[in-house]
Amino acid sequence: MRIPVHQLPHGQGLDLPTAATPHAAGMDLRAALPDGETWTLAPGQRRLVPTGLVMALPPGFEGQVRPRSGLALKHGLTVLNAPGTIDADYRGEVQVLLINHGEAPFDLRRGERIAQLLVAPVESWTWIPEASVEALGDTARGSGGYGSTGR
Repeated sequence: MRIPVHQLPHGQGLDLPTAATPHAAGMDLRAALPDGETWTLAPGQRRLVPTGLVMALPPGFEGQVRPRSGLALKHGLTVLNAPGTIDADYRGEVQVLLINHGEAPFDLRRGERIAQLLVAPVESWTWIPEASVEALGDTARGSGGYGSTGR
């Protein structure tokens, strides 16, 4: 699949997202911060981080913005609304909502890999209103919810 992408002026000079290994599912998104500027995320702080990218995903697909496992493990940094969704009809800048769940401040700099982007197919659907709960059918789980299947 080929996806048209445009780098905004503040994203110029940054590498486009690429897969880190031949079989990687996602491509790394980079922080498009001003040159020489550092953004510090204090513990508990969240911030919307620009990537400098605008793209045109094809109909029937979505972009999923997910955390990078190394940042989560080593620093407690993650994507707050993970996975963030980029709809096929969105034409604004891709931005990443980061939060620092760690115990120490985290310094973010231009070009740093901050999240990963996956492109995945999506299905559209319509609801079929049913007359009763019984019409939905029985399952072994039934209405068991939070914690009903164990720890």
